Amino acid sequence: MKYAIIIPDGCADEPQETLGGRTPLQAAETPAMDAIARAGVVGRANHVPASLPPGSDVANLSLLGYDPIANFTGRAPLEAAAQGIELGPNDWAIRCNLVTVEDQIMRDFTAGHITTDEAKKLLATVQEKLGPGHPGGAGLEFVPGVSYRNLLLWRGQRQSAPFSRDTRTTPPHDLTDKPVIDDYPRGPGSDVLTRLMAESVSLFADHPVNVARRKAGKLPATNVWLWGLGRAPALKPFSELYGKRGAMITAVDLLRGLAALIGWRRIEVPGATGYIDTDYAAKGRYAIEVLGDTDIICVHVEATDEASHQGDAAAKIEALSQIDRHIVAPLHAALKAQGDYRILVTPDHPTPLRTKTHSHGAVPFALCGSGVAADAATTYDEPTADRSVLAFDEGWRLMQYFLQ
Repeated sequence: MKYAIIIPDGCADEPQETLGGRTPLQAAETPAMDAIARAGVVGRANHVPASLPPGSDVANLSLLGYDPIANFTGRAPLEAAAQGIELGPNDWAIRCNLVTVEDQIMRDFTAGHITTDEAKKLLATVQEKLGPGHPGGAGLEFVPGVSYRNLLLWRGQRQSAPFSRDTRTTPPHDLTDKPVIDDYPRGPGSDVLTRLMAESVSLFADHPVNVARRKAGKLPATNVWLWGLGRAPALKPFSELYGKRGAMITAVDLLRGLAALIGWRRIEVPGATGYIDTDYAAKGRYAIEVLGDTDIICVHVEATDEASHQGDAAAKIEALSQIDRHIVAPLHAALKAQGDYRILVTPDHPTPLRTKTHSHGAVPFALCGSGVAADAATTYDEPTADRSVLAFDEGWRLMQYFLQ
């Protein structure tokens, strides 16, 4: 039996007035997803417990079959794993965004989608000025990632970290076009995080990178924004829990890290950007090529979530149509041609266009294949899922259902 999972990140949404009361899933051209709905079942799953923040970290941990209540420690440790960074028992990883804040408003949580090369230069400056050898900098290590997505490590060999599970931070993508004054870190160690964020402002103000960006009419990176901190999780290998081998296709470090921690192969696809300009067709081709070498192939696409963060309904609809045409359709055809199979399409969490941020709540899934008896569903969308009797309040149990 071969299995495929397609994750259109954050695609679940609300009815839109501009779409005649339809959701983006209803408005998009998704014949391949609808074909899965007709051949199998449509249901809903809640991947974010009420007690945890509605992030992709919690949601994808659940979607991959791990109880987030028992296993979630923070987002940044997952991204550290993607870079092959080992965290000691006293180490903490902290997500370090480059952002644009103007007049205490989060203008852009990506700093105008700053380039990776520009980000490296800015991170080198904060490492030099705020890292070891400077007051309060012992054990600090700023680690460049991709574009605005970077990390700060607190190495705790010489002193224990001031943070705890009670330290509270706010993802910058939750603050788009909103005031940030009440969303700086709170709780144990928040003074350290807030100080670093504040000191980065003066370091970045006249930095050559920002001087050049302003001259080019681009947004500057005004400061670092620190959030999503945690220590290394201890996840059982997926093969031990479910008896299957897996492979992950994604352009996002969070999913790369999750794959590494659960023992899945990570497949790098040229042209996969983690944005709305990603090469959808390349992701579909690589997924088909990997089928023969694994039990489960998982294709994660960030584009739908990015469009939601921008409040761009047209971009979200287009991303869904591209996923359907270039990933779901050819992958489903390849699965049927090779023998017994099951295919699952599901987002991780809702990201409403109205709020431009992640939210709690159930998401729709469509599943078909060998041994799955069709229900009455004819389309894959939120209203169809809401009418279904198939529901997983603990979303991580969906994986057991899928693989049974």
